[in-house]
This record gives sequence, structure tokens and C-alpha cells, in this order.
Amino acid sequence: MKEVSIIAVDLAKQAFQVHGAAAEGSVVFRKKLSRSQFLAFMSRQPACLVAMEACATSHYWGREIMKLGHTVRLIPPIYVKPFVKRHKNDAADAEAIAEAASRPTMRFVAVKSEEQQARAMIFRARDLLVRQRTQLINALRGHLAEFGIVVAKGPVHLEKLNDTIDELETGLPPMVREIGRTYLDQIAVYTEEIADLEKKLHAEAAGGEVTKRLQTMPGIGRSRPWLSKRLPRRWKAFDAVATSPPGSGLCLCRSQPAASRSMARPRRWVSATSADC
Repeated sequence: MKEVSIIAVDLAKQAFQVHGAAAEGSVVFRKKLSRSQFLAFMSRQPACLVAMEACATSHYWGREIMKLGHTVRLIPPIYVKPFVKRHKNDAADAEAIAEAASRPTMRFVAVKSEEQQARAMIFRARDLLVRQRTQLINALRGHLAEFGIVVAKGPVHLEKLNDTIDELETGLPPMVREIGRTYLDQIAVYTEEIADLEKKLHAEAAGGEVTKRLQTMPGIGRSRPWLSKRLPRRWKAFDAVATSPPGSGLCLCRSQPAASRSMARPRRWVSATSADC
């Protein structure tokens, strides 16, 4: 039996498809393993390259597999797709991952540590709460518009929403006032939770020597220092956008669209910190 050189894993919630390939690319084994069988199977394999798509749970499994002595490579799914043959299924996906991992010019994703994933969770939790608060604000604005009251969008106009609901001169029905107050109470809860998360992000940014230096750069500043935690992963996009003057085609101010799709992902936070825009 040939010695396995690459083990490709198609991850799922309960059943994992495993594809073993030799150095020249021939198939050594194809197996479907349950979640409980997976690590036991990997512990019996000789140290080799283990490739997976960089998807949900891949960083956790990457850390666990590295503890067994294997070398882990995570591949962006978009780079695996061209290698998938006809009749797409789990076995074909695992084989495609093995093919992609064997390419000398393939780009890989670094396996995140638990600390990095915990920090990312703070970012995602804050983004989620901001979106939910925005939904509540817009819903309340929409309800009030049905009664002839128009309020500008954005959390900066929450005080006007409060005054509008409390003022008797607006002529709002009692039921509308009651439900509007429910909206405002929930918005206040979200605002407080967002502020707490931002304090955590400030503390994270203040505790690292690298982030302290990054905060001295134009385009980041001290107003939102936690954004420097995201900067290293998206440096090229930030370097091209945050330092470009308005009208250059790269500036992400409202009057200038993104120059390419590659800049669409960091647009939300880069545009918020571009001081020149």
C-alpha cells in the first residue's frame, strides 16, 4: 500500500469525507467518518499534510489535527471550486481539496488560535448588535412615517424619536406611543451592549504593542483603535484605500465607489476610518 502524502477532509457537522492521496496524486483511500471517529483515525495516520477548506469549524479542527503532529493547510473555498469534477458530492469535494493542496502556487489561510477567534467574536457580536439596532430604528421610523412624522435615519437622531413619541402635540394614538416606547427601550439595551463591546475592543487594542503603533498611522487614529486589530489581515486594501486622496478612484468616501470588488469587503470599516474622506 502506498504511503499517504496528503489527506483532504471535507468538513461537515456530523460526517466527514476523508480522501488520502500519495505523493504522485494516486488515491490511497476514501473514507466517510463520523465526528467521534475522525480524530481517532487521524491519530493513526503518519505525519503528513492535511488540507481542508477554510470554512466553519475548520480552525478548530486545524488546531486539533496539528496537536497530532500533522501539517494543516486551509484553502479558501473559491480556490477549491475549479478542481471539483462533475457530479458534485462529498467525495468529489474531498478529492478537489487534495488536488488544490498539491498545487505549488496555492494560497493558504493561517490556522487561527483560540485567542484570535475569541477576538473575532467580539467584532462579529458588535456588528450584529449594530445591525439589529439599525433595524429597530428604521422600523420605528417607518411606523411613525405612517402618521405623518418623518425623522432622519441614524442613531444620532434617537433623541428626536424620543421627543416625538413623548410629545402630546404630535397626536399619536396611545397604542402607537406604547409600542414606540417598547422600540426605544430595546434600542437603549442594544446601545448599552454595543458600548460595552467597544470598551472590550479598546482594551484589546491598548494591550498590544503592534496595535499601539498602528494607531499612530493616518486613517486609523485613536477614535476607533480596535480597528487596528483588523488591519494586518487586509493590509493591501487598507494601504491602497486609506492613504488615497478623494477623486483618485480608490478613496471610499460616499462620492467615490470602490475601485474593484477586492475592496468591497473592508469597505465598511475602512471608510469609517479614512480621515481624508
